[in-house]
Amino acid sequence: MTPQSTFMVVAPIADGKRAELEALLASMTSVACLADPANGLVPFERFDRLHFARFVILDPQTLGDIGVYGGTPAPWVPALAFLADCDGDATNLMDQLVVEAEPGLRRIFAHCTGFGSSTDLRYWLLAHAARPTASYVNWIGRTVRQIREEAALRDALIGRARQLGGESPPVSPSRLRDQLLEFVRAEAAAGRLTLSREQPTPPDWRARNLAHLIGVPLALIALAPFLVIASPVLLFLLRSHETSDPEITPRVPRERVSELAAQEDHDFTNQFSAMGDVKPGWFRRWLVVALLNLLDYASRHIYRRGYLSRVQTIHFARWVLLDDNRRLLFASSYDGSLESYMDDFINKVAWGINVVFGNGVGFPRISWLFLGGAEFEGKYKRYLRRHQIPTQVWYKAYPGLSVADLNRNTLIRQGVEHPPEGQAATMAWLSLL
Repeated sequence: MTPQSTFMVVAPIADGKRAELEALLASMTSVACLADPANGLVPFERFDRLHFARFVILDPQTLGDIGVYGGTPAPWVPALAFLADCDGDATNLMDQLVVEAEPGLRRIFAHCTGFGSSTDLRYWLLAHAARPTASYVNWIGRTVRQIREEAALRDALIGRARQLGGESPPVSPSRLRDQLLEFVRAEAAAGRLTLSREQPTPPDWRARNLAHLIGVPLALIALAPFLVIASPVLLFLLRSHETSDPEITPRVPRERVSELAAQEDHDFTNQFSAMGDVKPGWFRRWLVVALLNLLDYASRHIYRRGYLSRVQTIHFARWVLLDDNRRLLFASSYDGSLESYMDDFINKVAWGINVVFGNGVGFPRISWLFLGGAEFEGKYKRYLRRHQIPTQVWYKAYPGLSVADLNRNTLIRQGVEHPPEGQAATMAWLSLL
């Protein structure tokens, strides 16, 4: 199995350079923020291990909100972030980017503070890397190559099934299955179809993953006695914050909504980027770090195959704490409209939204960590839109394919490698075409 990984580079934009940078990034796109895969700066199509990528200017519109808590807004210089989700080690992808897209990357990051003509690009990227506190991969181990091969397999099988369906008299389901499997074998032998073997899981990743799987529960067990002793104080602090934290959920100006909506629904999959402040005080900052680490654990070891709790439309997502854990960036790639995306979470995992985003400044009031919050639909949707920021460039390696498509195509491939037996199984496999 080839595991997936992420990387993110964040760098402040130099004074007076933002407008020029925005124009340069716009030159990489074809429609709205959708990247031209063959653009001249970072030709994403050359990187066959890259699932998603984006350039986004981090410039939250809600920096003054923290003032309602009596705090002084911490300064934030607008910054450029470059995010990528890939197969294998992210450092290897970064090396490939440096080799194949160095001139374009230099032109982009030349708009950032501290980047000059003599700057070592690879060192600079590593020095400005920001690790996610939590990340989610829809299907750990499903590579870009696998996705493309399985999509080609389905297209070929549909074409052949249509040819065979025109024969008279009609063939039985079992005969159709056998003919289709014979067709796949012939196409593979001729080199017109490829179904690559799964690569061995890297031993170092397996060891780290096992250590994480075991280590986090052991740490929680070790901390349990102290948490039990401290629980009255922690619960008091939690409820005192929850009952006094102000809500900030005004309607978003129509022009702002129109600007954000113009970037959406150009593909079945959409991008989402949002940023905001964590509620002030050591308690909230400690709590958000702890909860995000638990979310990361669940994503790595529980929600590994096609769903995040009951939500099945997210390809990749990450939560990144910035500025000494004072600010949180959330970035995801998901299927469907933003409205359906928000409804999905409200209806299925509102408690999960509350656990993470309930620590954000102005979030709709929650109770006992899990209740309220996102259950107030109107307030939650306004809150989300207020914190959403435009994405300047967004790339998807397999346009037009949803998570449901990827799952279906994987099942078709499994039926080719392990042919279904019996009428019910055969009919179920054929119905996937």
